[in-house]
Amino acid sequence: MENRKRILALVEGAVMVALAFGLDMLSKLIPFLNLPWGGSITLLSMLPIVVYSIRNGVKSGLMCSFVYSLVQLVVDLPKLGTWGLTPITFTLCALLDYIIAFSVLGLAGLFRNKGMKGWIGGAVCAIFMRYVSHVISGAAVFAAVGKIWNAIEITNPWLYSMAYNACYMLPEMILTTIGAVLLFKTGAVKMILRKQESKA
Repeated sequence: MENRKRILALVEGAVMVALAFGLDMLSKLIPFLNLPWGGSITLLSMLPIVVYSIRNGVKSGLMCSFVYSLVQLVVDLPKLGTWGLTPITFTLCALLDYIIAFSVLGLAGLFRNKGMKGWIGGAVCAIFMRYVSHVISGAAVFAAVGKIWNAIEITNPWLYSMAYNACYMLPEMILTTIGAVLLFKTGAVKMILRKQESKA
């Protein structure tokens, strides 16, 4: 029985990663906002990972989101190669903008036993942690390289990075939260999540 549950969780995780990646790719085909040095508003690409974490808990959620981070990194490797990063800044960028930034989405299940408020709170917390990771990367990595500061004079890289990343992460957080609320209010999903809440 336990093996069956593990296999089902793995299959569900693979489906959620594929769905998240598909939504992200669809957003690139139908661009709404793509910033020049990374970051874009996607069509709820984080929602599948968030829902998986809420359904299966933080441990499984982190494993799923880590796999998703690797997929994102592999796909964007050619683009990263054009930014003129040194080996050290490339490694930091890979960690902060991909591995850590996407892996923290697995934290969405932190408050899954608190009902809908916990589900929404966990989602917001996870997305905010992703925002923090991008801010650190923008201020520390790209300020050190000097790549993105050529066109304009930046007096405070940290404030600039906070504003730059907020341009897409804040709308992403709002859209994902709205999507989660609408999804969690559907009868079937609510019943599934209630069962998970009772087991947590």
